[in-house]
Amino acid sequence: MTNNKSVLAWLDEMKSLLTPDEVVWIDGSEEQLEALRAEACKTGEMIKLNEEKLPGCYLHRTAVNDVARVEGRTFICSKNEEDAGPTNNWMDPDKAYKMLFDIARGSYKGRTMYIIPYSMGPIGSPLSQIGLEVTDSIYVVLNMAIMTRVGKAVLDCLGDSEDWIKGLHSRCDIDEEKRYICHFPEDNYIISVNSGYGGNVLLGKKCFALRIASYLGKNDQWMAEHMLILGIEDPQGNTTYVAAAFPSACGKTNLAMLIPPEGYRAKGYKVFTVGDDIAWMRKGEDGRLYAINPENGFFGVAPGTNVKSNPNALASTQKGTIFTNVVLNNDDNTVWWEGLDKNPPANAVDWKGNPWNGQESAEKGAHPNSRFTAPAKNCPCISPEFDSTKGVPISAIIFGGRRAQTTPLVYQSRDWNNGVFVGSIMASETTAAATGAVGVVRRDPMAMLPFCGYHMGDYFAHWIEMGEILGENAPKIFNVNWFRLDDEGNFLWPGFGDNFRVLEWIVARCNGEADAQETAIGYVPSAKDINLEGLDMDIKVLEDILYVDNAKWLKETEGIEEFYQKFGDRLPEELKAQLAGLKDRLSK
Repeated sequence: MTNNKSVLAWLDEMKSLLTPDEVVWIDGSEEQLEALRAEACKTGEMIKLNEEKLPGCYLHRTAVNDVARVEGRTFICSKNEEDAGPTNNWMDPDKAYKMLFDIARGSYKGRTMYIIPYSMGPIGSPLSQIGLEVTDSIYVVLNMAIMTRVGKAVLDCLGDSEDWIKGLHSRCDIDEEKRYICHFPEDNYIISVNSGYGGNVLLGKKCFALRIASYLGKNDQWMAEHMLILGIEDPQGNTTYVAAAFPSACGKTNLAMLIPPEGYRAKGYKVFTVGDDIAWMRKGEDGRLYAINPENGFFGVAPGTNVKSNPNALASTQKGTIFTNVVLNNDDNTVWWEGLDKNPPANAVDWKGNPWNGQESAEKGAHPNSRFTAPAKNCPCISPEFDSTKGVPISAIIFGGRRAQTTPLVYQSRDWNNGVFVGSIMASETTAAATGAVGVVRRDPMAMLPFCGYHMGDYFAHWIEMGEILGENAPKIFNVNWFRLDDEGNFLWPGFGDNFRVLEWIVARCNGEADAQETAIGYVPSAKDINLEGLDMDIKVLEDILYVDNAKWLKETEGIEEFYQKFGDRLPEELKAQLAGLKDRLSK
């Protein structure tokens, strides 16, 4: 498949370490993938679903002890501990390599080594990157074939270059005590052992696309961000692209695949999904910031996905999809999960493989973190620019969180550095869904807290540097909060498709076509600037959720100050100045 000396030398090391019985290159052909699907069904690794109702779809179950990303077992292995920063687990690289190779040694005996050449982003795009993953799991191969571009074309694009990311995955014994997901940013290397769960073993996902790529971006003046990418087309056919970052449980996937309210659709407004999770962004030839989605599929959470909450996501799963840890309906060989509909099957098998009667059982049938891996091309609103090697120009960057009171529905930062400050203080309040106390503020800067591959203080500095590189072409930065509550705990803003009304104001601000009021925290629309047509909402309620309460924000600055102390002398001076400026404006 290749004569690349660096690739072949590494693969010789891997064969010697892992001692597989057989070695198979993944060439990307449908014939090869179909043969692997058949083999996985034969061994019980996957179950083929109803070909009429879910064509080309399969069910997989992970081990019961292996159902989610394991942040406590995830390490950044930089030479200096300080470079990993206070928000990451660190391990000495020499120690990590020895430990991981000892765990993996001989683990492919009796198994096949699959070699997956893959491209993050459209093959050949200047914004894309190439990786190789070796794995002993057909499940990993088939998921990577959905989530990335795989096969011989990737190796042809790589040629003789040494610029690629190494990835070693071994299931070993699925032993949670010896489970490690380790990143070596200075060596372009990722190693994952003793897991079979997607988030830990699809090494192109968070491991490469964020942890390694964020480090690459810092060194090469581009950005790898935990952001959706959305195109908003107006009735005249002009499309504005925005990128947006949200912590979990804040409606990121729903926004990525948003359907505008009926009144807007009638006028000709459309929304296009470029990406639902990750954005790689680089300065283009015209000086603007261009973004690609480095992924080729969606790795979505199944529970709660339904025809009302996210019809486009549900439609994406109807063919060529791998479902993980959901319910198998024995009656028609289809799948089900909590929140899909109100008709749980009585004759079913739960995510652990046990008989399950959804009409009677108090136990949940699908795991709360059960997943679907679906081709992005299945999405009804996928952007025509999805495969563009140039990427799409970003006009606005949006940050969001879940705050009951302090943060208004939307506000615009004062300038780029102030926007970096807004992103760095992003926070959500814990809900009843999370364990522990309700209402505790958790900071998650740019939604990157678990995914930044180096010191977060340096990450903030890189954002500030990107503002200098982009200059007057830098996107405008906004913050949204769909989750304001009244005194009884009811949501004041309808959310979902009606969030388009806020996007309309954001786009108008980018085009210099909308007014705003200056407040201590930034620019906020007047209630009359948000279109409420067709929405049963009192303008007084809208005024309330746009109001900036200086006293509450002054209290908020105490939490920001405490959070910033984590980063010590690596917190950029610009952010210290932003905090001081905010306090000053609030006091006046």
